[in-house]
Amino acid sequence: MFLFISGAEIFIILVIVVMLFGADKLPELARGLGKGMQQLKNATNEVKKEISEGAKKQGIDTDLTKDIQKDIKNIKNKVQDNIDDLTGPIKRNF
Repeated sequence: MFLFISGAEIFIILVIVVMLFGADKLPELARGLGKGMQQLKNATNEVKKEISEGAKKQGIDTDLTKDIQKDIKNIKNKVQDNIDDLTGPIKRNF
């Protein structure tokens, strides 16, 4: 399941795309979409790089966000473990 879309729904969407654009245009369409996604990725990486360089020049600690992300991940794992402990017996009974 990808983005809450099942396999059947993806298949229907692909059939509609083939009907609208034709099978001969699909590789060209996919190539253009891939190039657009690559440009978007490059642009976001450049913005991230500029922000981090500007923060370093201003003396802002950029490792703070990494520490926060690590703490959030640890808390998430603890919560997930607690949920698994509570639901474990229930899942086994069914």
